[in-house]
Amino acid sequence: MADRTVTDKGQAGHRTVPVTRGPGGGRGRRRLSVAERRDELIEASLQLFSHRSPENVSIDDVAVAAGASRALVYHYFGGKQELYIAALRSAAGQLSDLLEPPTEGRPIDRLRISLSRYFDFVEDHAAGYTTLLRGGPANRSDEVGEIIDGVRQLLLDRILLALGGDDPGPILRITLRCWMALVETAALDWLERRDVPRAQLERLLVDQYVVLLHVAGRHDPALAALFEQVAHEDPG
Repeated sequence: MADRTVTDKGQAGHRTVPVTRGPGGGRGRRRLSVAERRDELIEASLQLFSHRSPENVSIDDVAVAAGASRALVYHYFGGKQELYIAALRSAAGQLSDLLEPPTEGRPIDRLRISLSRYFDFVEDHAAGYTTLLRGGPANRSDEVGEIIDGVRQLLLDRILLALGGDDPGPILRITLRCWMALVETAALDWLERRDVPRAQLERLLVDQYVVLLHVAGRHDPALAALFEQVAHEDPG
């Protein structure tokens, strides 16, 4: 009999799974490659980690969510910590790909585009984003900290590219890191409440960025010139 598809409504969400009929008419699951099966387990774990702390997610939970056996999860990852690290790396990789910076336009426009892409990720990959930014156990491993710090450095690099430079002085570096913290906090709050339209939130964050530059310019004359440039470009 010809292959067909069914909809699997597991905890990890709806997905279409190709199904084949064996010689005896029995139904069998399509054989996945190692990479596909591993990705499926990571996706299921991201969904769970976004709603519960890692301490409250078991290997059995991940296995059930992915429609897999407990032994298979251990086979691919060795344990929960290894799975958690893989989930964080997956979320970080998705965000890195999405934030490839625009190469044309005014700095403020490039910043708006990058921020919009960032919120595309926040909205479309809420599970991975929440997992990534909340960062896991209080006594998290150095590896977890390195992943999160790497994402923040990526964001800093993207903002600097939008400004047309890559070597900030201390005042600009501190200012941009403060703004990044604003963006992260706003994104997590928005995912939880969604009581502000996303477009309005993005405009608010850009306005806050301009204001922070203005304040920083009082402490660094070079930033005062940058603020004048950005403020002149910003019609808002």
